[in-house]
This record gives sequence, C-alpha cells and structure tokens, in this order.
Amino acid sequence: MKRSIIHVSRFSYRIFFILSSIFGCLQIRPALSQAPIAKRAISGPNIIIILADDLGYGDLSSFGQTQWETPNIDKLAAEGAKLTQFYAPTPYCAPTRASLLTGLYPIRHGLTSNPNPEKAQNNYQTYRGGDAIGIADNQLLLSEALKASGYATKIIGKWHLGHKPPFFPTRHGFDEYYGIPYSNDMRPVLLMENDKVVEYPVVQTTLTKRYTQQALEYIDKNKDKPFFLYLPHAMPHKPMAVSEEFYTPETKGDLYADAVRELDWSVGEVMKKLAQTGLDENTLVIFVSDNGPWFGGSSGGLRGMKSQNWEGGIRVPFIARWKGHIPAGHVSHEPAGIIDIFPTVGVLAGIKLPKGIVLDGRDITPILTSRANTPHQALFSFYTDKLQTVRSGKWKLHINSPESAKLPSDSTWVDPRSPDGVTILAPFEQARAHQFPGIQTGDDAAPGLLFDLENDPSEQKNVADKYPEIVEKLQKLATAFIQNKGI
Repeated sequence: MKRSIIHVSRFSYRIFFILSSIFGCLQIRPALSQAPIAKRAISGPNIIIILADDLGYGDLSSFGQTQWETPNIDKLAAEGAKLTQFYAPTPYCAPTRASLLTGLYPIRHGLTSNPNPEKAQNNYQTYRGGDAIGIADNQLLLSEALKASGYATKIIGKWHLGHKPPFFPTRHGFDEYYGIPYSNDMRPVLLMENDKVVEYPVVQTTLTKRYTQQALEYIDKNKDKPFFLYLPHAMPHKPMAVSEEFYTPETKGDLYADAVRELDWSVGEVMKKLAQTGLDENTLVIFVSDNGPWFGGSSGGLRGMKSQNWEGGIRVPFIARWKGHIPAGHVSHEPAGIIDIFPTVGVLAGIKLPKGIVLDGRDITPILTSRANTPHQALFSFYTDKLQTVRSGKWKLHINSPESAKLPSDSTWVDPRSPDGVTILAPFEQARAHQFPGIQTGDDAAPGLLFDLENDPSEQKNVADKYPEIVEKLQKLATAFIQNKGI
C-alpha cells in the first residue's frame, strides 16, 4: 500500500517531519528474552484474532441487534461457536488488550490504565509528551510464543500497549506492524508502519478499508507458511468513521451503524481471502470486542456501558471458527473471558510454555466444542488496580461500585477529542451523550451488590440481603485472588 502524508497545514508537516526523523533513527533493541520455547514442526492452524474496539454485546445481529445487520460476522458464528457469557477484565481497552496477549489479569501483567500520548508535557513536536507506561519486557506475549514456535506474526490496527519505543509491537513478538499505536481520538493521531510514522494526521474514513487491505495482502504473502494475524480494528471507537460506500448521510444519527456494517464487511473480506487461498480449513478465526460500547452502541439489554463494571461494560460478543474442529452453530452459555484466548490458542497451536509461566486464563476448547462446564471457579473484573467484580456460576458480586468513572450525560456535551478537521480527521456527525447504550435503571450503584445473572441479567435487583452466604463465598474468592493474585 502506498504511503501517504496528508498536508493540512505547515504545522502538521513540521510535526510529521520531526516524528518521522525521531522514529526513523531509533535503534529498537529486541525484547528481553524469555525462557526458550521449543521450536517444532508446526501442525496447528493459522491464527487470526479480530478485535473490535468498543463494540457492544448487542451490536451484532447474531447477538440480538435488530436495527442493522452483520451477515458476515453472523455467518462466522453459524459456522463456529458463539459464547454468550464472555468477559473483558476491564471496561476499557489497554488492560484488556494486554490480558488478551498475556493470558493474565491486569494486576498480574501490570498494565492497569490506558497509555496516553496527551498526558504530561503534551509536547507533540518532540513526541516526548504523554506517559511512559506500557507492557513490561518480562511478560510473555502470545505473539512472542507463536513467533518462537515458527509462526510469522503481524499486527494491523490499534496496539495501545505503550507508545514509547520500548513498547513497540516489533519489540514484543510481532514481525510487522501497521496502525495507530493507541486510540484513534488521542492526539497526535498518526499511522505507523513497523517503527516509522507514515501518515499524520490520519484520514480515518478509509481506516477500516486500509486495515482490511493490509490483512488480505498479509494472508496472500504467508499462505504457504503458518501465520498469526492480530487485527485490532479502530472501529467503532470514537471518533467513528466509515468509507463513502458505507456512509448513509440521508439517515443522520446512525454513524455507529455504518461503522459496524463496514466492520462486518471487513470480516467477510478476510473470510473470502481464506477460502480463495485454500486456508479455510486450516485457520482459527476469533472475533471479539475489548469492552462494552460507548454512546451510540448497544449493550443488548445489559446495564451500563464502557468504563463501567456493569454487565454492559464488560460482557462482550465472542465467536470462534475453525472449520472441521469447532462444531458449526455451537452455542455455550458458560462463563469465560479474554484471559482464556492465550492458553486456548496455545493449546491448539501446540505451544509448550516455558517452565514457571502461570496463566490466569484456561484452555476453553472444551466449551467451544462441547457442553463442557467452564474451567473457572470464578472470573474477575477490574478498574485500574482495584478488583471490582467476582462472577461465579450465576452470581455476580460488585466488590466496589460499578460506576468508577464519571460519564457525561448532557446531550449538549462536546467531546474535547471530537473531529476538528485538522488533527482528527473524521466525520463531524458523532454519537452524543444522550445516546446511552445500556440499561440505566435498577438498584443504586454501591459496593456489595449481588445479582443473580441467570434470572436478572440486567442487574436490576440487588439480592445481597437475601443470600448472605453467597456474598461471603464470593468475598472469600476475591480475598484469595488478591492475596495470591490467582486462584
């Protein structure tokens, strides 16, 4: 794909020139070595993980959406397995993304907040602004494990595990990188290829299309060898943007739907490419979201939204397809989570982890292929470094209040990271704060709430007083986890 620079102003060009110079001259040292992973004759499948950004539990028609359709993702579910009780460990992105790649809860992998290039000095010209947090070198990532086992590896899209040189994807097991290194509303919105800036500012209307084209080219290039393609899309994270083919200006207020429909198109293109290259039966495809929806999306009748530990903030759609290995149309209601992706892929790919590596996640192949029970005694969710919820069986206990973040509610609220036509290039038509994506009714938010999710999935009625023995049991599980950082 041709590299491009969009000249919106002399100031923009100066920023790009400086950033390109800085990134171009960096000498990126390899990540600190882990205990060796034995190389082998690869018999496992190719791996494709498609991660949507802020896609709600109710945003897919296969999960109940009726306002728009997602036929390609629905087909993925029809040909594979759909999990209806699947959880992100946090209701926001970076810790969840690190959990996906490490198989660990945030308090174990250490990335408990979002790296932000806008914090601190705010000095875009030297790119020294922002915080300096990211994934630690001593963490073993799925990309590193697969690469050490002989897989080619590439990430296309949002990284958000640190935007300083020590945290770049190419230092953590990825052979190649193409994408925005953090959220697409964090300035400066720049596009990187490997370790260099290739576009600033980013024209976001063509982002999904370009990510898709990169993915198709990568599959073509690696069709004769095993590969791991990690495709964390930008959409439908704000600011939402779509190409002209999917934009519907005649129906104002539905840009979210347009973005999801283009995301669905992208999944269809990837699946077509697998069929064309003869890789359809030798590729595991996983589709999942990193947390619940922002304004404009749908939590599918669950309470809350992104940034909240209600079900609407942490329960996400999950689909896995591997033709001939995962039964078509299989549905499981057993609780599982993003922490399970690493160990599950590891088992299917035949990875033997180094001694001493202990994961929070479990191999969930049995619930993808049969009526097996969840391998978890409990699942936990967090906000920063605080344990927020315990899910065990049908019960969910809120250790702390599920509303840790203060959300805007006034319809006149203007997002300070809205498209401005200069630094953030996306449609001015964006969802507003009154377009709340989840249920807002129910007992007041407070620590110690207990819900029976089997009979009350929308968390309306606190039953802690009725079941004190369940509260005590879940509190003990939380204590055991905090003391041992794992159970």
